[in-house]
Amino acid sequence: MVDIVFDIGRVLVALQPERLLGLLREHGASVQTLDDITGRIDLTAHETGRLRGSQLLQQVAALAPRSIAAPALEAAWVDMLRPDPSMLQLADRLRTRHRIFLLTNVGDLHWAHLEHVVGLHRYALDVLRSDLAGVMKPDPRIYLEAERRFGLSPAKTVFIDDRPENVDAACARGWQAFVHRDPAMTTGTLRALGLDPE
Repeated sequence: MVDIVFDIGRVLVALQPERLLGLLREHGASVQTLDDITGRIDLTAHETGRLRGSQLLQQVAALAPRSIAAPALEAAWVDMLRPDPSMLQLADRLRTRHRIFLLTNVGDLHWAHLEHVVGLHRYALDVLRSDLAGVMKPDPRIYLEAERRFGLSPAKTVFIDDRPENVDAACARGWQAFVHRDPAMTTGTLRALGLDPE
């Protein structure tokens, strides 16, 4: 049996930072893209569990010269991640024939939000979060931990992620892996591999 491992952000959920960007600009921050934010905060420390979400939001707030109410900032931060119904339907369909797992670079706030609005645990047997693992993709150690935790056989594992460097790291472990660009392409690739016969 082939096991399928999904990334979450930009795969099972879309990334839509417009609300966050708008809030920061309204309070005087010079930000045009999400990279303008993530390049000026310690996102790596957050996504490897060394910086709690509340502390990260303090860094985000500091980007704006005028004070932002903490509840409004947290709401805008978690609102970035929106469920992609077509990808969730695909995962739901696949889990009737395959073991499904989640491997994600994520922090505590986004995970709590996703569990609340999506219930991602329903789509997979288990999840490995970078904030709990203490290491994040594409570090080889997180793939090794996924193999151990999920009981994966690399040659019988298919990994789907939006970032080429994460896919390359999985391939280096002997996994089959490909970059997700849109639901139609991912569905087509899985069908070509004989994994989604519907």
